Amino acid sequence: MTESTTDHPLDTAKLATELATTQQAAGADAMLGRLEETLRHHRRWHGLFDARLLRARLALGLPLVGPVAEAAADLRGRLDEQTIAACREVGWGLFEDGQIAGGWMYLRASVDQQEVVDRLRTLTDKLLAEVAAGADDEASYQPLQEVVQLALWEGLDPTLGIRVMLAVQGTCNAITAYEQSVAALPPDRQAPVAALLVEHLHGELFESLARDLEERGLLPAAALAEIRTSGGGVAAVLAAVDGLTQDASIHLDASHLQAVLRFARVCTDPAVLTQAVALASYACRLPEDFRYPGDPPFTDFGTASRFFYAAQLGHDVDEAVAWFRTAASEADQYDAPAAWDTLAVLLARLGRPAQALEAVLARPAEQGPAQASPLAATLPPLVELAHAAGAGDTLRAACLERDDLITFAASLARDADR
Repeated sequence: MTESTTDHPLDTAKLATELATTQQAAGADAMLGRLEETLRHHRRWHGLFDARLLRARLALGLPLVGPVAEAAADLRGRLDEQTIAACREVGWGLFEDGQIAGGWMYLRASVDQQEVVDRLRTLTDKLLAEVAAGADDEASYQPLQEVVQLALWEGLDPTLGIRVMLAVQGTCNAITAYEQSVAALPPDRQAPVAALLVEHLHGELFESLARDLEERGLLPAAALAEIRTSGGGVAAVLAAVDGLTQDASIHLDASHLQAVLRFARVCTDPAVLTQAVALASYACRLPEDFRYPGDPPFTDFGTASRFFYAAQLGHDVDEAVAWFRTAASEADQYDAPAAWDTLAVLLARLGRPAQALEAVLARPAEQGPAQASPLAATLPPLVELAHAAGAGDTLRAACLERDDLITFAASLARDADR
């Protein structure tokens, strides 16, 4: 898709003659207008930018080259307006030609970021359609790599960046990129990316399971077709074969399964949670050698993950709370903070603010080099938890014990604002 100067050949000598003739006949502005028109036609975007600035300076009576710091403020302001307009034209032109990184150089400071994101999404749909249709891989691959650079690594739209990586580089690379880039974002920005990975891995697992079970005659084609039609997913496939608990088969990389289930903890959308439960249920039936332990309180990774996600959908709620409360109570001094954080988050999501506040207040401080649990960032503010629970007095008493007058004052003010 990317176009080069050879796609729109320009006879430089001929153009130079035309420019000189135009200058002589109609003046410098007409000559520069002719240059703009020709560069635009031949899609010489970088040259067009320079030509537009030359013409703008000429029209404003400014020096054609060099600084303009000494010019009147109103003239500099009008030049800035012309510069931004040139940036927009050139940036979008480069985008249309698949030169994403080059276009972004002009658009970064000249258009609203959401407009860039919208154009990136449209362009990505076109590029991925070309790849799916068997177009020249190299012609589409480079623009897609530049989409990833902007969307993921520069943070314009991480979900789009991971989507492209899944399409052209595969699950493993996308998971690695999430760890390196997305995991450092606030939870609300992580959530849609994690949701995409959950959906993708769920789809991979469904197809792998379906293919294997049909080939082995464990699931009739008619039953599989019915599951597809009803949108039953992995959970329905596992239910149709009694959970596949006595089977040693493996249908996806267990490390991918564990990573995506870990990412999904920031998600609260019921549709995502439903797929996460299915993935966790599959993790529970893996052969022992492939049940990798997670960090506490997810040491028994499959079981803990299933409890965590299923409870948020209203299933086995009391059992899940008891599981994580026991894990928190029994954790050592290094693992206890993360375990209590997890319990508090779960209780908050279950609509139990008083119990969530109790869990937060029971949480010990980190020991040694340990850092705060990433999941803790999804908790509502303590002041809001206490207010929702009608437990402002409890929070304020804890604040006095911990010499935290700021939270004490915030709680007083919040409870006064009924």
